Amino acid sequence: MDTKIGSIDTCKPSNSDICCPAKNGDVTTLQSSAPHGSPIAPPESTLGRHLARRLVQIGVNDVFSVPGDFNLTLLDHLLAEPGLNLVGCCNELNAGYAADGYARSRGVGACVVTFTVGGLSVLNAIAGAYSENLPVICIVGGPNSNDYGTNRVLHHTIGLPDFSQELRCFQALTCYQAVVNNLDDAHELIDTAISTALKESKPVYISVGCNLPAIPHPTFSREPVPFSLSPKLSNQMGLHAAVEAAAEFLNKAVKPVMVGGPKLRVAKAASAFVELADASGYALAVMPSAKGQVPEHHSHFIGTYWGAVSTAFCAEIVESADAYIFAGPIFNDYSSVGYSLLLKKEKAIVVQPDRVVIGNGPAFGCVLMKDFFRELAKKIKKNTTAFENYSRIFVPDGKPLKCEPNEPLRVNVLFQHIQKMLTSDTAVIAETGDSWFNCQKLKLPEGCGYEFQMQYGSIGWSVGATLGYAQAVPEKRVLAFIGDGSFQVTAQDVSTMLRCEQKTIIFLINNGGYTIEVEIHDGPYNVIKNWNYTALVEAIHNGDGKCWTAKVFDEEQLVEAIETATGPKKDCFCFIEVIVHKDDTSKELLEWGSRVSAANSRPPNPQ
Repeated sequence: MDTKIGSIDTCKPSNSDICCPAKNGDVTTLQSSAPHGSPIAPPESTLGRHLARRLVQIGVNDVFSVPGDFNLTLLDHLLAEPGLNLVGCCNELNAGYAADGYARSRGVGACVVTFTVGGLSVLNAIAGAYSENLPVICIVGGPNSNDYGTNRVLHHTIGLPDFSQELRCFQALTCYQAVVNNLDDAHELIDTAISTALKESKPVYISVGCNLPAIPHPTFSREPVPFSLSPKLSNQMGLHAAVEAAAEFLNKAVKPVMVGGPKLRVAKAASAFVELADASGYALAVMPSAKGQVPEHHSHFIGTYWGAVSTAFCAEIVESADAYIFAGPIFNDYSSVGYSLLLKKEKAIVVQPDRVVIGNGPAFGCVLMKDFFRELAKKIKKNTTAFENYSRIFVPDGKPLKCEPNEPLRVNVLFQHIQKMLTSDTAVIAETGDSWFNCQKLKLPEGCGYEFQMQYGSIGWSVGATLGYAQAVPEKRVLAFIGDGSFQVTAQDVSTMLRCEQKTIIFLINNGGYTIEVEIHDGPYNVIKNWNYTALVEAIHNGDGKCWTAKVFDEEQLVEAIETATGPKKDCFCFIEVIVHKDDTSKELLEWGSRVSAANSRPPNPQ
């Protein structure tokens, strides 16, 4: 069944002028001799409005932007589109991160920047979106169409008459690139770019000549018909063979388990994965980068599988299993804890979005993950042995030692209180660093969102991502956990959160440096200048908007701050700076850091 996005409406043409580029690139106006009622170009039938309508159709209601002289006219047309809100960001990097966060909730995001200086600035965020399989539409206001093919040198370039430097950079980090410098093929290029982003679940790049957005053209004369994207289909013979082979493999196992991976999202297979868990009775775990993709209230959920830093008793069950299904895994040096996972390939069924590999073979291509799980659920025998083993060895989590009055706050006490804040109306954003490990141990109630960027791991990502995610789901209260070092990279867009009247709570964990890097390899470069973070946020607030800040040193102050943020200040942006000791880290970070350090420091192989 085709997937339709948006609704089909048409608009009637209102005049008979057609504007089109002449051969020399100048715009000329022709008087139409078309009969009454023929498709013509009313004043709003412009490239800019077409692009804006397309964004609204696919579910983008907020576009994150930084103005520059090459994109100003385009921004005018985006602003004019009903249902489209332009969110001005402090810098392009954060605009890209915000589009990333928005896409995690809405399924697609968009940002608009200016040529080269903006494009190269946003590039790091687009790389992160590519690594996480997020469809982000990156729109760049490009040079005047008349300047292409000339020997002119433009500002915002590296001083050469070649305007392709930006394009070449984006080619490696997007799945499609459209350079729109001619109105005749603009409609096709824009639609192909947007539909490709949706089909491939990857970012795309659209460059629009700065003189084109305001010009009507016949191709934009009607309301764009919503995309009808042909769904990917499984090869039925391959699907049948894969299911038969997998069922035979699993039904002879004694204690099989299931582990969800991050590509469950791009495969849109989370519900099918849960159906298989229900049918099989297997113990159910997630990889760290898939937290939030699988319901943790499931009766057979056993926690996060992350090798030596897994949640309690999870690794023992997974690594002692005689068969395991991994759904959309990514095994990199971080997720494998320095390549130290105790897994055997011959015991594994690895299911990627369109491929199934059973043990050392056979492999089956053109088999969609969600189809495979649903069909396998019909063939699998119920086997609860692994979960029963987990239930026998499981010991409930202990509670941190109670803090004495005025005793400096400990991180484990902080997260004990955070756990109590989580509901179906909240979402967690975890910044790269020790927040990765502390947030992994949170138990998510049904409906609670959870996001972090594990594959790319760019520090500072969470500020922009929090902005975008909160803008996408204003009904949820976002709780962001950010280290002081990461916050210093992207702090400016707290300003944008205030302008957008967001009610996010940021917990700024101030431990005096890059703690995650300290545990991998320490040095004086991991110590940062301490800021007065609450005073900084107050300065950004500057009396304009709803903002409340607090600085806490002990448990009593933390409890009071949380009560205020969730009570009298529940409709405010809240910023709580938590002062902790520089060596107060999770035990998981200590273990993970030493193993990643060992992997990084391997000597060269003999030549």
